Amino acid sequence: MIEVVLNDRLGKKARVKCNDDDTIGDLKKLVAAQTGTRADKIRIQKWYTVYKDHITLKDYEIHDGMGLELYYN
Repeated sequence: MIEVVLNDRLGKKARVKCNDDDTIGDLKKLVAAQTGTRADKIRIQKWYTVYKDHITLKDYEIHDGMGLELYYN
């Protein structure tokens, strides 16, 4: 289990526990359950790299305690 910190820069931080073999789509569903926003309206990125839904966290080299950016479409 790893913990990922997502910051939307509007004052809301979400700490989500997930497995490293989960996909970005699974991570979006966990964030949606925690924040109350629909999963299809969430975009996760780091700098200018927008993460795709079908790729796993391990493939993106997302580790325990890593911070990602959370945007709403």
